[in-house]
Amino acid sequence: MIFKRLREEIDSIRARDPAARSGLEILLCYPGLHVLMFHRAAHVAWRARLHLVARLVSQFGRFLTGIEIHPAATIGRRLFIDHGSGVVIGETAEIGDDVTLYHGVTLGGTSLDTGKRHPTLQNGVIVGAGAKILGPVLVGTNARIGANAVVLSDVPAGVTMVGIPARIALAKRKSDGFHAYGCDEDLPDPVLRAVETVRNELNRLQARIDELEAERWPAGAEAAKGEAP
Repeated sequence: MIFKRLREEIDSIRARDPAARSGLEILLCYPGLHVLMFHRAAHVAWRARLHLVARLVSQFGRFLTGIEIHPAATIGRRLFIDHGSGVVIGETAEIGDDVTLYHGVTLGGTSLDTGKRHPTLQNGVIVGAGAKILGPVLVGTNARIGANAVVLSDVPAGVTMVGIPARIALAKRKSDGFHAYGCDEDLPDPVLRAVETVRNELNRLQARIDELEAERWPAGAEAAKGEAP
């Protein structure tokens, strides 16, 4: 059972990482796979109420991989943590199957409550490098979180979120399959879109001002038009 699941995870990593040349390379060189082994042992100890032992195993895994996963966190099958450094997964976080996390991702809490305070990621979610998902929010199936986005509220299934705070950039995926860092080829630039919106609004207001000036000072408006090159 253990070896079957290990093979399953290695195969899923090869499917999502073109840099992986062989299963042996993944087994020996991928910290995202190593930390899952430590987490399973820590999680078993945590459920057996050996909390100190669980934390020690977890911290040893963090020391070796640079990835911190609280032993109480619930993790599904075929999680791929690519590159890994700086990833933090909190105590009450729940991760479904076939989820991909990149380096610098934080699944954190925003309160001191002892209950549910960390995110839930459903199946197939992709979280880009440096993204932060904070609080007991739900990220729906196959949603994508862009690099460095900060998610503070629930995310519908299948959408792409970008920005701080994160907003929907694509209402649903325009192409199927795995996309590294959660980016579609035609993902719109949210900053450029905001600038275009402001520019269009300024043009609309300027046109309205011209209309009002023409109504109030028709002679002056005609003269101004005559002086225009």
